[in-house]
Parts: sequence; C-alpha cells; structure tokens
Amino acid sequence: MTLLARLDRLPLSRPHYKLLLIGGLGYTFDGMDSAVVAFLLPSAKAAWGLDNGQLGLIGSATPFGFLFGAIAAGLLGDRIGRKKVMMYALAFYALFSVIASFSPNYEIFLGARVLAGAGAGAESAIIAPFLSEFVPAKRRGWFVGALAGFFSFGFVAAALIGRFVVPSFDEGWRIAQLVTALPIVMLLWWRRSLPESPRFLLAQGRTLEAENVVTKMERDVEKATGTALPPVPAAETAPATETPKVNLLSALKFLWSPAMRRRTAVIWTVWFVITFSYYGFFSWIPTLLVERGITVTKSFEFSIIIYLAQVPGYFSAAWLSERLDRKHTIALYLAGSAVSAFWLSQTSAPWSITLAGAVLSFFLNGTYAGVYSYTPEVFPTWIRASGTGLSSAFGRVGSILAPTIIGLSAASLGFAGVFGLTTAVLAAGVLCVLVFGLSTAGRSLEELTEHGAPKAAAKEMTK
Repeated sequence: MTLLARLDRLPLSRPHYKLLLIGGLGYTFDGMDSAVVAFLLPSAKAAWGLDNGQLGLIGSATPFGFLFGAIAAGLLGDRIGRKKVMMYALAFYALFSVIASFSPNYEIFLGARVLAGAGAGAESAIIAPFLSEFVPAKRRGWFVGALAGFFSFGFVAAALIGRFVVPSFDEGWRIAQLVTALPIVMLLWWRRSLPESPRFLLAQGRTLEAENVVTKMERDVEKATGTALPPVPAAETAPATETPKVNLLSALKFLWSPAMRRRTAVIWTVWFVITFSYYGFFSWIPTLLVERGITVTKSFEFSIIIYLAQVPGYFSAAWLSERLDRKHTIALYLAGSAVSAFWLSQTSAPWSITLAGAVLSFFLNGTYAGVYSYTPEVFPTWIRASGTGLSSAFGRVGSILAPTIIGLSAASLGFAGVFGLTTAVLAAGVLCVLVFGLSTAGRSLEELTEHGAPKAAAKEMTK
C-alpha cells in the first residue's frame, strides 16, 4: 500500500499528460472508426443495392464487435496485463479496417466491420481502467473525463472524412476506411513508452516491477515539476490476500454477488442507456437528414456541426466531475440529453434539427465523460478491467439494438417517434443513477473498492 501511496501523492505533470495523450489518441481513432460508418451507409447502399434492414445491420456491426472485444479485453487485461491488451487490440482493429476497405461484397464487408469493432471495443474498454490506475484521486475525474474527450476528436475527424473524402472519390467510402487504419503506426511509440499499471503488477505479485514503474514515475514527475515531491502520506497496510483468478464465470459471480450487485446494476444500466441513445442518434442522423429532404453533402456538413458539439460536452463534464461528483454529473448530462432528445422529436426545419442535434450531442458526450471516469472507480484492482469491460459490453447491447430498432421503426414511428423513444430511455437512466449511484469523488481507488463489502465478496471467491 505504501507503493500506491507514493504513486497517488504525485502531482499531475508531464508524465501523466503523456499517458493522457497516448490513451487519448487511442480513443480518437476508436471514435473515428465507430463514427465513419454513418458516412459509409449511403455509399454502401448504392454499391450493393441494400435495404434499410441491411443498412441497420451494418450500423450494428461495429457495436456488435465492440461487445465481444470489450469482454475479451477486460478478462485478458486482468490476466496478462493492460498494456498488452491495448496494443494487440489496436493492431487487430487496424487490420480488419483495411480488409473492410477492400471488401468485394456486402457479406465480407459486414464481417470485417464486426471484427474491426471487436478490436476497437477491446481498446476502448481497457484504456480508461488502465490509465485511471496512475492518477491521484483528486484529479482522476478530470483526467479520465478528458481522456474520454478524445473520442470527440475522432467523431469530428470522421465527419470531415465523410464530407471531404467520401464524396470526392469514386471509391471514397473505401479510402475512408484506410484512413481509420493509420493508427497502426502508433504501436511503435506505445511499445516503448507505455508502462504497465503498478496496481496490476502488485495484484499479480510482481512487486519489483511495480516498484520500478513507480520509481520512474517519481523521477519523471520530479524532473518535470522542478520541485521536491510531496511527502508520502501514512497509508494503511492491508493484509496480504490471495488474488482470485478471473474468468467470465468468476467475474460475473463476483459482480452480481450481494456485496457488488447494486454497483453493477447501476453501472450496467447507465452504460446501456447512454450507448443505446448515442448510437441510435449518431448512426442514423446523416441518413435521417437526407430523408428530411437535405442533400447528402449538406447532411454531412450539418453532421460536422453536430459532432463539433461533442468537444465542449466531454471537457465540460470532465471539469464538473470533480466538483459535482461523478454520479451527479452523469445525472445532469443524462437529463440534458433527455430534454434535447425531446426537443429534437418536436422539430422539423433543417436548422432547428441541427441545433437540437448539436445540443443533444453536447449532453450525450458529456455523459460519456462521466461514465468513463465512474466505471473503473467502483471495481477492485484485481477485477477492474473485467468489470469495466463487462459494463461496456452490456452497453454495447444497446448500441447493437439501437441502429436496427431505429432503422426498422423509423417508417412507423417517424422522426418524432424515434427521438421520443430516446427521451424515455434517457429519463430512466437519470432516475437510476440519482437513486442508486455511488459517490466517488476525491476517494482513492483502494478506499472505494478494497475495503468492506467488496473485499468480503472477493474472499468468498477464493474459498
């Protein structure tokens, strides 16, 4: 515990910001890969003569892959390490993005999009719990919220690709997918620059390696700040306990044990609500705009405005997370999303759709900033990656269902009905997090997860 106290007392400085950039770039390309699909749908429809049901399957392909990637990343992250999973996931999704770009038919394209989504989902699920383990409690909400904010840059980049690449070339929609594979070059940097999490190393009994990582962080922080490090606070020495072996069944048993099921239920519900609403909106907004009589090019321009609103949404929520507590920030932004979705359901003019869509984008992405900060905080170190991965995976059920449900129901419900449904889902999420959510701001990861009921539940698993 003294080793972790040494790590947690370090002030945020250049070494932490370097980790923020590394993880943030991963999220940027994950966001780009997810968002670019919306701009491929009109071209794929024209190329292969697809109907709305088939387009809905394409929209669901990436989040379907996300589900399995997130589960695998969590379980592997708690077994072989966070760093390895993050690197393998990046290579996997880049490879299948290239394969998708050269797909000769709908079936191969659909399969490649699923597998690319698995790689992106694995990376997305591992980055936040990995990097949260390096950050002091006082700044963790801002740090992880800002980390998630890099998703917004990927969505904006996807909108720019959709506007300037897809319509500018005969096979622009294929070229767009090659662009999303470019982050493969980051592996060379990550391999040399990323340390493994000291908390993971300690949980695995690799104390010397953890000591080396913490010592290097201390040295780098002292060099970056130019001042002596703060004194190490007195830390409670916890008795050594056996770290349970993590597999899917043992993880689910622990997460739904009496000690943990309330936390798990809240987290899984919030992930489902935000991901259903998010993917339902962003997968279909260009196509819905076209169906409202707006040209494809103009709909892509409107989408850029909507996507740009993500940036202040993420970073404002990251700032508020340390002032309002994570659960209150999530509730506030979910409520704003619900109001915005209702507003969108009541409007019809292109400019008002764009404005309401931008406000909805602001609040949806602000919610994500809170959720990415909140999720790793409620699970113990030995199962943090699995808990985060399974929570994210359950959310992906919403992202799988949303594009298909909206694609099939848009004809019967209409534009207003689609976003009225979204409003109801978001309102349910607000009630859940306010009534049952856990307050986490300013508390160390060990204080939140290694004492009391969660610790007792972990002991039961070792018997």
